[in-house]
Amino acid sequence: MYQMLDPKTLTVLVTGGTSGIGAAAVRRFAGAGARVIVAGRRAERLKALADEFGDRIHTLELDVRDWDATQAAVAALPAPFASYNVVFANAGLALGLEPAHEVRMEDWDAMVDTNIKGLLHTVRATLPGMIARKEGHVVLTGSIAGDYPYPGGNTYGGSKAFVKQFSLGLWADIAGSGVRVTNIEPGLTETEFSLVRFKGDAARADKIYEGVAPMTGEDIAEQVFFACTLPRHVNINRIQAMQSHQGFGPLTVKRG
Repeated sequence: MYQMLDPKTLTVLVTGGTSGIGAAAVRRFAGAGARVIVAGRRAERLKALADEFGDRIHTLELDVRDWDATQAAVAALPAPFASYNVVFANAGLALGLEPAHEVRMEDWDAMVDTNIKGLLHTVRATLPGMIARKEGHVVLTGSIAGDYPYPGGNTYGGSKAFVKQFSLGLWADIAGSGVRVTNIEPGLTETEFSLVRFKGDAARADKIYEGVAPMTGEDIAEQVFFACTLPRHVNINRIQAMQSHQGFGPLTVKRG
């Protein structure tokens, strides 16, 4: 019989763990018996997760855009959470759908600071420990937007293309170290993603999912769980998933 890893042997650090895909991953791993470190900025949601799972959860009120705070939080992890062997660098966001010449610069800055720099801070702070222990798994949240551009997706798509290429470069660096690398690249998934993108405009966010049954945070968390519980000699480089009614957009042709 094919032997998957026992999730009870995993200690999982999840950034962006208080909503959406991150919260679903926390619940999937903790529900299967793993220890989970949940990092996020919303204290009340962190407390709710800790109340739900008790001593299997350790919470970090943390903004991964802050390198010093991220480094300090990882260094101060208590036993038995200090020997984490999965890091899910999931914190990220999209802001707006304006064309490049109309976008607010602060929106671009926020996406770069979170989707790129926050991810780099997370990886750099956690990777040395896993390399030293010769066991671990880095999981990144990318997007189909890293491969397929769409109008208004300019910097968000660019940030996810960075995540894709960084994941491949990271694997080139550490292959054979005992640490695996996986990039999770979802398509249409209903979480708080669109509500954040449209800055609280629920009607506009709901229209994104109108007429289809989008994937859920739980669907994506299951992909993360699968990749992380495969035997350690197997590395899943990328998982790209789309809602079953979603396809590839046509190339844009501007007439006249």
